[in-house]
Amino acid sequence: MNQNIFVAGLGLIGASLAKCIKKSHPQTHLMGWDHCRKTNEIALATSLVDEVPPSFSEGAVRADVILLALPVEITKTYLAQLGTLSLKPSVLVTDTGSTKAEITQFAESFSFDFIGGHPMAGSHKSGITAADENLFENAYYIFTPTKSQRVEELQVLFRGTRAKYVALAPQEHDQITGMLSHLPHIIASGLVNQADAFNHEHPRAQQLAAGGFRDITRIASSDPRMWTDILLSNRQELLQLIDEWQKQMMTMAHWLQEKDETAIFRFFESAKETRDQLPVHQNGAIPAFYDLFIDVPDHPGVVAEVTGLLSDHQLSLINLKILETREDIIGVLQISFKTQNDLLQAEQLIQKKTTYSCRKK
Repeated sequence: MNQNIFVAGLGLIGASLAKCIKKSHPQTHLMGWDHCRKTNEIALATSLVDEVPPSFSEGAVRADVILLALPVEITKTYLAQLGTLSLKPSVLVTDTGSTKAEITQFAESFSFDFIGGHPMAGSHKSGITAADENLFENAYYIFTPTKSQRVEELQVLFRGTRAKYVALAPQEHDQITGMLSHLPHIIASGLVNQADAFNHEHPRAQQLAAGGFRDITRIASSDPRMWTDILLSNRQELLQLIDEWQKQMMTMAHWLQEKDETAIFRFFESAKETRDQLPVHQNGAIPAFYDLFIDVPDHPGVVAEVTGLLSDHQLSLINLKILETREDIIGVLQISFKTQNDLLQAEQLIQKKTTYSCRKK
């Protein structure tokens, strides 16, 4: 594939895709551009890209494929700019935004071929230095073609991601991600904000929230700027979902008022049955968390022993937390990994090299 590929936006997603493209298509001429000069300097110094053009426009007019790895509102600005340029007649433009209906409709007003894309992967890290060619492995990469039927070209271009391709209509994509990702982020953040107000009246609550409450609301730690952009670009779907959620909560309030034990039991029973049938440790609308829970004694050096063992076998952990530790009893060490493969290797190591029991969730 001897093409000029132009990646605009060299943050985590754009830089990771650039790595995947270069690995699977080394013969391509890969151009990269970011509004941050320091990012462009890093891209060249690390050979992430072959070239950083002097401007976005100069890179775009030479490109066979343009990848806009930017937030939705900023992507619209760059699409409008592309509409004023003398692009190659056969140019193919795609994006990586988390919502698709608004951006696809906007792009259809221009003459170039556009296919919306959404690689459903992320990381606790950000920026070009967090670029990872394994970021998208086994994750879903969604395409939302409308007028253009050139999806196969993008699938070939991105084969180095080792992602699982899915084609959806733009509105269906936004409905699904709204239900499975956007609404949960709203609810998690709402719970955290409500608990924060509650903590002012009950200071001990914050200490007690460090366990399960912190885990079930962990997605509330996401980037506020990014999520503001996502919600505003999917507002119509979310308004309907929020309305349905409020109705469900009002129904629960009614059951509580009436002491309807049967209805409340069925509510939890149905949720349990549905949740138990969900796929385990597969990347979906919200990236999976790969957590290993290790029962360890309250002895000096036990944490260093476990982390040292993982380090010796080149297993990188992304988070570590001690859930409980009291003298003379077993504590729980929670370690989070980037991939399921790292999790499974760590579990085997702990079981083989130590006497500690461990389990994954």
